Amino acid sequence: MITVLLLIFSVIAGVLLGKYFGKKEKLAKNLLILSAGFLITICLNEVFPQVYTSEISHNLGIFVIAGVLLQMILEALTKGFEHGHFHHHNEHNILPVALMVGLFIHAFIEGIPLASEEHTFSPYLLGIVFHNIPISFILGAFLFNRQEGHKTPSYPSLLIIALFALASPMGMLLGNYFDPNLQPYFLAIVGGIFLHISSVIIFESNKNHNIDWIKIGLVILGVSLALIMHLFHYHPTGTHLH
Repeated sequence: MITVLLLIFSVIAGVLLGKYFGKKEKLAKNLLILSAGFLITICLNEVFPQVYTSEISHNLGIFVIAGVLLQMILEALTKGFEHGHFHHHNEHNILPVALMVGLFIHAFIEGIPLASEEHTFSPYLLGIVFHNIPISFILGAFLFNRQEGHKTPSYPSLLIIALFALASPMGMLLGNYFDPNLQPYFLAIVGGIFLHISSVIIFESNKNHNIDWIKIGLVILGVSLALIMHLFHYHPTGTHLH
């Protein structure tokens, strides 16, 4: 129950931030960079070790690559919302239906491995939560910017927000019905998604290729937070997420 509430709250909090601070693109970018540092560390220290120490680790690299390719396909629908490729001048190029479908699939797949977690506030869960906030920030800014002048949000906007907020919990619910032996495959796919998103954000070139010390600092901060969580979190043996 706490897991579901955290997932939903992270989306709602991000959307509200986007509604009231959506015109501050620098804030959205900094949140994304911070979450990317956190996410790539979770991917390398939590997800991949679980994948490659499982009893069926043979050929799981193919599923990691599949996750990368899947995310690239989803970005054709979302236009890069997951890593901040959003600008107000091209918002009309993004169809709400395509955005809704892309974000839902993205979050739904991330939620499936949560069914096998045995501990609350696991690094994997918090990695999703940390990533949800900046995505939802951009989503809120996009949706509410489209309807400036309206006192209440439109039905399609509320539907997109609700589906995104419920996607990971729905994925977790479905994950309870899968064979536990399939867990490494889902983790491998999610690992590929995490790796692609975080690496795009972190390694994206700055204007004129100048050194961005703020960006470096935010990445280090995100990595440090994830490492602290990794060091102080209980790591049981077995193939389940912890």
